[in-house]
Amino acid sequence: TAAWGWLAVRMYVGYQWVVAGEHKVADPAWMSTGEALKGFWVRASAIPAAPAKPVVSFDWYRDFLKFLLDAEAYTWFAKLVAVGELLIGIGLILGVFTGIAAFFGAFMNWNFMMAGTASTNPVLMVLAVGLMLAWKVAGYYGADRWILPYIGTPWHGGSLRSEEHTSELQSHLNLVCRLLLEKK
Repeated sequence: TAAWGWLAVRMYVGYQWVVAGEHKVADPAWMSTGEALKGFWVRASAIPAAPAKPVVSFDWYRDFLKFLLDAEAYTWFAKLVAVGELLIGIGLILGVFTGIAAFFGAFMNWNFMMAGTASTNPVLMVLAVGLMLAWKVAGYYGADRWILPYIGTPWHGGSLRSEEHTSELQSHLNLVCRLLLEKK
């Protein structure tokens, strides 16, 4: 089925985000001072001498980066980027809120590309858009298969308050607990 193909895409994109975020959350230049992000923004917003062209093609985006630099937003924004990358990857790998995780991944890819970093960002963004469009199938072999029917979606309520579903979920949780306790 298509779900198996989307599972492979989800795992690949999720792995890329985990790898990208994993080293950042362990790096003080990201998690303490934000100097790593500051350096990235300084290089991206620089305007070189002619005939060279700036890394950022759009003046409004360069102005946005300069605004963030002037506000010293890198001190807290670097943590947001590092933890966000890791959480996007974990969400995609586990298939938890697949469409939402893919959206934020694509949004980060778009921002990296706007700041002049091509790398794997175009490919990851295209795959993330595919995951967003196929969110229901893409998360089928993942936690979304159970979470979304339970909590629902904005256009279709879930069975969160349904007595029948609550007892079914409770029996599943009891089974999981019994299995975990038997392994100890």
